[in-house]
Amino acid sequence: QVRLVESGGGLVQVGGSLRLSCVASESILSTNTMGWYRKYPGKQRDVVASITSDGTTNYHDSVKGRFTISRDLDKNAVYLQMNSLKPDDTAVYYCAPTFPTATYYLWGQGTQVTVSS
Repeated sequence: QVRLVESGGGLVQVGGSLRLSCVASESILSTNTMGWYRKYPGKQRDVVASITSDGTTNYHDSVKGRFTISRDLDKNAVYLQMNSLKPDDTAVYYCAPTFPTATYYLWGQGTQVTVSS
């Protein structure tokens, strides 16, 4: 199973920026659409940004123009640049392949983002 490790979260003020990183234990980025998921307490994970195997990006309306997803195939890494952060962005963020996928993976521990007002 592929392991995913997220990092880069933290406490930031409204309007601030963070850059999240996710590293996969195997080379899966070229064969999967990778997504960054946001999870609020008691809610399911929702995809906020994704990048396809050919590099096409998509964003949830709530983050368009503020978040940018990118990847480094050589490092098996996916990034999420988060700008103009809002209190509603406070959540735990995970990365993983989006459905459907033939890749067996374990969810990482996620990284907590907290935006203070």
